[in-house]
Amino acid sequence: MFGSVKNTRSVRLTERPELAKRFSMATQSRVLSSTVTVFLLALGAMSATSDARADMRIGVVNVQYAVTQTEDGIRATNTFKKNFDKRQQDLDARQADLAKMREDIERQTRILSREALTKRMEDWQKRMVDLQTTYVDHNRELQKKQAELTNPIMKKMLGVISRIAKKQGYDVIIDAQAVPYVRSDLDLTDQVVQMYNGGGSGGDDAATDDKDKKEEKKEEKKEEKK
Repeated sequence: MFGSVKNTRSVRLTERPELAKRFSMATQSRVLSSTVTVFLLALGAMSATSDARADMRIGVVNVQYAVTQTEDGIRATNTFKKNFDKRQQDLDARQADLAKMREDIERQTRILSREALTKRMEDWQKRMVDLQTTYVDHNRELQKKQAELTNPIMKKMLGVISRIAKKQGYDVIIDAQAVPYVRSDLDLTDQVVQMYNGGGSGGDDAATDDKDKKEEKKEEKKEEKK
């Protein structure tokens, strides 16, 4: 009776796998991690030569996990969850109303005139389309909010990783998700989180830290020009 929309399921922000991934704060970091992996590999590749590869010092950071464990990441997760839950509640309420409306129409199929039945069916379908449009709009808003929350954290995280690499003599620091196996003693994730939460300086000389930050800004400007 309802044509292509008869078997409508509950419209949820999490019903599609590819969208559900985007709404998980930890998983959104996974999307950003692909970019981070390239950055981290390039960080060491620039300083490595063919003669020194055997002595190359390598570190590994689980960037996705590190972001969620920082104080900023935890706050961002809570903020995002509030936005997500509020929108999901709105969708659930509207979906429930549509389900009830559909049941009422089906019960009155033999009672209503053809004209009245057609009018109610068209009204139901219009509301369903409106709900689906709202779903898409909310999805877009959540993605934008998520980027606003995570991008500054990721930028600061890259700065921390860069300072650790320079100060501790790492040639390459790789995102843990880019490799199938990591020896535990190569994992710098906890150190990165601690330094991030400590302000990013790691307790080293302030002048040296300022110099590193200036170098990072120069590198960022070069990337922006590209």
